[in-house]
Amino acid sequence: MSEIQDTRVMDVRLECFKILGAGVATISLVGAGAGVGIVFGSLLLSISRNPNVKGELFSYAILGFALTEAVGLLGLMMSFLLLFR
Repeated sequence: MSEIQDTRVMDVRLECFKILGAGVATISLVGAGAGVGIVFGSLLLSISRNPNVKGELFSYAILGFALTEAVGLLGLMMSFLLLFR
């Protein structure tokens, strides 16, 4: 193969691996979705057991939601960096 064909093959391989890596990076969004479900499911269980501390539990749930979503957004950001850089 000539040198020009070699560079074209390398470019196609690089693009394929960029797309594959971006797909793998978006798997973190599944974990973030499951984490949000676990956080709010636990909030409901905790409030049903002890309704007196509803305000305090809700503030902890919002903090857990924010941290869980941050992890998912970091994975999405990595995916976009892989695709468009």
